[in-house]
Amino acid sequence: MTVESKDANPEFADGTSNDALLPDKTNEAVEIVEGKVEKVSVSKHPEASIPQTDLSLADIKRSQSRPLRWVVYLIILLIAIIAPYWFGRVLAVQHTSQVIKLLSPFAPQGVSLVAWTVTVFVLATFALSFVEAHAWLWRILFLLLLGFDQLIAGICLLKFQFWYSTYVVYGSASTLPNAVNVGIIAALLAAGVYAIVFVGLLIGIKKDSPLNVLTRSWASFLMYFIIEGIALLIVLFSGILAAV
Repeated sequence: MTVESKDANPEFADGTSNDALLPDKTNEAVEIVEGKVEKVSVSKHPEASIPQTDLSLADIKRSQSRPLRWVVYLIILLIAIIAPYWFGRVLAVQHTSQVIKLLSPFAPQGVSLVAWTVTVFVLATFALSFVEAHAWLWRILFLLLLGFDQLIAGICLLKFQFWYSTYVVYGSASTLPNAVNVGIIAALLAAGVYAIVFVGLLIGIKKDSPLNVLTRSWASFLMYFIIEGIALLIVLFSGILAAV
């Protein structure tokens, strides 16, 4: 047991002062164990790593926010959506022969695969920018990929019933721009199917069900790429490219 006393400096029979019983800075204290004075280790109360403050958690989060950074990012996002698509349409209309010459070495399946890949990773980086909210890498990659995707969409005149526009501009060479548009649309439709399936799993699966693993981040991303892969196979081998 630990010896305590109300006297200022009491001494024991063996001459030991009560001051020696106080814990020192080495995390040890002196106690009487079975009639003998011994040093024993004691736990040290952890020191607070966060200074005391009267600010609430909301105040702290508000002070850490950078609204100007987000305003700049949103402006760049709008530019990445509008400017590359507009520039692509200018290239398609005013430099049609150069665009046809650039696309002519490729097969429809190849350009459709490229367009599908870029769109898939645009959507993936968009999702990762929310999952990894503190990492700006995904947001930057999203902007770069989005700008490139919008550029090729503009060159290929992507819109509803795009085959009329591409035929007017590219004529008999419209097969390749049409294949690019099919690749982009297939990736977007597959992403929509994934979103419906994922929301359905969130609603329909109970928290204690073994199937709840399908809603985990790694499983959901795997399911996303599986659905996108099925969409790509449909595009490449179903005859859609020949139909447009």
